[in-house]
Amino acid sequence: MSLLAIAKVNYRVRIERSRFLAERFPFAREVLTFYERIAQFQNDFYGQLPKLLGNRSVPVSGNFRSELNVSFLLEPFARFLSLSESYGPGSLATHSKQVRPVGENGWGELLTRFWSTRTAEPTSTDPLTEFLARGFLQPYAEFLASSRLLPVLTMTVCRCPRCNSLPLLGVLRPEGDGGKRFLQCSFCSQEWEFRRILCAHCGEEQEAKLPVYIAEQFPHVRVECCETCKHFLRTIDLTKDGNAVPMVDDLAVVPLTLWAQEKGYTRIRPNLLGT
Repeated sequence: MSLLAIAKVNYRVRIERSRFLAERFPFAREVLTFYERIAQFQNDFYGQLPKLLGNRSVPVSGNFRSELNVSFLLEPFARFLSLSESYGPGSLATHSKQVRPVGENGWGELLTRFWSTRTAEPTSTDPLTEFLARGFLQPYAEFLASSRLLPVLTMTVCRCPRCNSLPLLGVLRPEGDGGKRFLQCSFCSQEWEFRRILCAHCGEEQEAKLPVYIAEQFPHVRVECCETCKHFLRTIDLTKDGNAVPMVDDLAVVPLTLWAQEKGYTRIRPNLLGT
């Protein structure tokens, strides 16, 4: 069956925000410039998916990571390797060159292995290989996720109700005189509603054990920590900066990651570039 996205992902907004933040925060410019190229590739790939999929069968219910048809993904993946070789930092460029000779069979195994890790958690795969799979497959995951309605949730859940992945971010969206909290998936980028006072990793709900830190340099970014499990979640507060694009702003706040690590906190799920 042919599949069209219900809510098209706006990569142009991500690209424009990365350019703006690269000018504003010179210390993050290299990261954001590389991300801009990734987002441009993802935008093109996302737009090609309806044609590439054609009449191929795709999962329309349940966890869409149940299977992956890699046949139509191999040619675009070769282009993603070229991008990483040309514009990635040294170690990634070198790794991409090493992956290229394994050929289509090896690429298919690489992509299938990541896709079938249902929780999208870090695996035993090295971080560079994981980046290649995650960065390339994200548009496909976003396409599939945006093609279906959010399942009816009867309780607050800490994993993505569409693909069972860990959350990347919290997002506070304006509602009434305050903000409603959502979690954003680390893989398919979809959001689901989440309680304000609750750890997104272990479920701790005692407010005294859930400190929130805000740096003067990034007033719209909250570092929400848990003293029980020692994990943290970054939350982008759109009530303070309505122009923020959560996953892009998250890439720019490198000092907040360093601060949290120094304090002994571990991020629930790092972003694509590990910032």
